[in-house]
Amino acid sequence: MNKLEDIKRPTKEEQELAMASYDALAATLKQLKDENPEIEIEETKELIKVPLNALKLLAQVLKAMSKGNPISIVPVAAEMTTQAAADIIGCSRPHLVKLLEEGVIPFSKVGRHRRVRIEDVVAYKKQMKEKQRQALIEMMRTDEDYGLYDS
Repeated sequence: MNKLEDIKRPTKEEQELAMASYDALAATLKQLKDENPEIEIEETKELIKVPLNALKLLAQVLKAMSKGNPISIVPVAAEMTTQAAADIIGCSRPHLVKLLEEGVIPFSKVGRHRRVRIEDVVAYKKQMKEKQRQALIEMMRTDEDYGLYDS
């Protein structure tokens, strides 16, 4: 798994190549009937079978890259360190450990080290974003009630 600081934005050249590749792959995906199509590697003339879902994921990666978005792929069931989880949430590692110990986010222990599943981290982050959104809405309503905000 890549460290977050290792993830870089694609260059303009990579963006252009990704767009051209995405267009070709998207057109091909529309025509594919086989769940494990064969793909030929032009330089070696080697044929490889690739699961259709992997090709669809590759298309999503190429589309995102063509827009200049940095990409990182993490297996859904992957476990991560507390520092990696804290980086995703945007908090300090000690604060994340406090959340773990309070039972806010589930975790497991490998020896003395805590491990957190990425889906649990993402679920927590979504929950926090929703709470923030609701708080902002409530603040706006309060401002309107006091005549501080004119729409």
